[in-house]
Amino acid sequence: MVPGGVPFPLLWDVAGKIGQLYSIYDEKLGLNLRGRFIIDPDGIIQSIEMLNAPVGRNINELLRQIDAFQYVREHEGEACPAEWRPGKPTLKPAPDLAGKVWEVWKPENLDN
Repeated sequence: MVPGGVPFPLLWDVAGKIGQLYSIYDEKLGLNLRGRFIIDPDGIIQSIEMLNAPVGRNINELLRQIDAFQYVREHEGEACPAEWRPGKPTLKPAPDLAGKVWEVWKPENLDN
């Protein structure tokens, strides 16, 4: 690994075979679009993000989503709302929560 580089190997799909499997290969351009997939330990895709080349991705959001998917996997019945970070409150989805999420999940919860 190069000092300061990515601490894991990156794939290079020269022939576009993996991109074709995940439907991110652009036949006209002959390359894969920027695709990001979060796949759980059971092999189930939990999240997909696809961007055109001129728009970069947000690594902090990716890491937040990985934390959230790991958390809900370990805490059945809980949900991590938008902007959730480790140590912040989660939600327990239920019919009586419908239409009241904002009352429970307040912006000040994010800053504490």
